[in-house]
Amino acid sequence: MALNQDFTAVMKDMMGAFPVDNPAMQDVFKNTAALNEKLSGVALSAAEKSAEVSSKWAKETLAKLGGMSKAPADPADYAKSVADFASASAEVAAENMAAFAEIAKKVQMDTVELMMAAGKDISVEASSAVKKATADVTTAAKKTTTK
Repeated sequence: MALNQDFTAVMKDMMGAFPVDNPAMQDVFKNTAALNEKLSGVALSAAEKSAEVSSKWAKETLAKLGGMSKAPADPADYAKSVADFASASAEVAAENMAAFAEIAKKVQMDTVELMMAAGKDISVEASSAVKKATADVTTAAKKTTTK
């Protein structure tokens, strides 16, 4: 009957041979958390502005509906009030869509700016981490081959 080999010690030795730079890992976590905080701020700001535009749009629409809901004396005035409402609604819609487009444009610009800044930081950190890891692995390999 074959016995199963216990790989626990083997795995421990193997993982110990590849050192992990804990301070570097903590820096990566902190930088990621900071980037996420900034991106969340951009998203929350956009959501707040979008809610303001939506609320303003709803108030304007309801105000215009109030004028349309009045009973005119002449039946021809119904058509005029509907036409006026439709015209005003189209105008307000165009204004509000432009406001939403501005919000989206700002979100896009802020996000690109944050990502470019993060990319520069990441490339600098990655370069130094690769150099340190290469040195650590080389040292570990030399120790292993000299045993």
